[in-house]
Amino acid sequence: MTSTLTEARIRIVCLARVLLFATFMTVAATLPLLIRDWSLSATAAGALITSFTLGYALSLFLFAWASDHLGAKRVVASSALAAGISSLLFAFLARDWSSAFWLYGLIGLCQGGIYTPLIVLISDEINPDKRGHAMGMLIASTSIGYAASLAIGGLGITLGGWQMAFILTGMLPIFGALLLIWTLAPLANRIHPAQIDLRITDELLHNRRSRLLNTGYIAHNWELLGMWAWIPGFLAAGFALKGLDSAQASMGGAYLSGFMHLFGAVAALSMGRLSDRLGRQKLLLLLAASSMLLSFSIGWLIHLPLVLLMLLVLVYAFTCLGDSPILTTALSEAVRPGYLGRVLAWRSLLGFVAGALAPLAFGGVLDLFQHATPAVTWGMAFATLGLGGVIASYCAMRLQSKPS
Repeated sequence: MTSTLTEARIRIVCLARVLLFATFMTVAATLPLLIRDWSLSATAAGALITSFTLGYALSLFLFAWASDHLGAKRVVASSALAAGISSLLFAFLARDWSSAFWLYGLIGLCQGGIYTPLIVLISDEINPDKRGHAMGMLIASTSIGYAASLAIGGLGITLGGWQMAFILTGMLPIFGALLLIWTLAPLANRIHPAQIDLRITDELLHNRRSRLLNTGYIAHNWELLGMWAWIPGFLAAGFALKGLDSAQASMGGAYLSGFMHLFGAVAALSMGRLSDRLGRQKLLLLLAASSMLLSFSIGWLIHLPLVLLMLLVLVYAFTCLGDSPILTTALSEAVRPGYLGRVLAWRSLLGFVAGALAPLAFGGVLDLFQHATPAVTWGMAFATLGLGGVIASYCAMRLQSKPS
């Protein structure tokens, strides 16, 4: 089929998403400074990220569900505009734990329509033999957006502490919203009719591939979002062990974590395209098992020289994110048209609830082992994320076996 969603237009969509995601990692980038200035426990600090992720999980559900009924294009435009406005509110009004908690949660509540409905849009517009590459581009733009958020947050810390980081990252999403709406304007707003004899539970529970892919995605989100939330703090702790002060350690952790997200973008783009050529299932198992092993080992290695530690973090980022476009593309091929939005809604809600709880659980383990050595403290915390890797690997393995 011929589509107006050309590769050039997808690239502009991805640029818009980078701008819209500028606030995603703001709290993660400034977390060590917020803990110091607001006298927060690790659990309270993790709760800030949890508020955003819970809002995002609900947003993903509502906007994805609406895309089946109202059309993906219309839903994307509404979400983008809401995300831009809420980010401006956060930029100028979040000045303590309470205001940051509620405003950061509001941003999450507005953001979901620039992810799952765009998956539906790509599924509608792009042929399966090129869909993995398109999904890879979409997910790569997420990682680039996270990297940009960390970099801009680090710049804000340099210029004026966490307050300036909030302002700089909060002002960019409104420009991304306008760019995204303009780019998608020529596309049709498609609404697929539902089949009378098919229920959503048939696609969620009785469709074996859909069930395994959704379960694997939920576990993948636990591991990935927990890692994203705490890897800047982990790197900052590594810097501090080498003698840097808290501000230097925070900036170093933010910048290096930003580079990690860029590396993750390479993973999403390359693995999405590779899955078009080699198939989805074996590649999915390889990446899930690799990220699981790294989750169980990386925290114990905090005393490694920083160069080696950063190289390990890059490999961790590659394996954690590399399976994202494969999971999403495989699901778009397993679910019937007209139901993908609702399946994505449930997948996203459950996946991001898991992802919201992961930083909280991680912080709780850090508090529990706060008097242990750094290797034990961080090793046990990252091991909680490895549990998600175990489940994701099991689901990927089951995908390769024939149903009994």
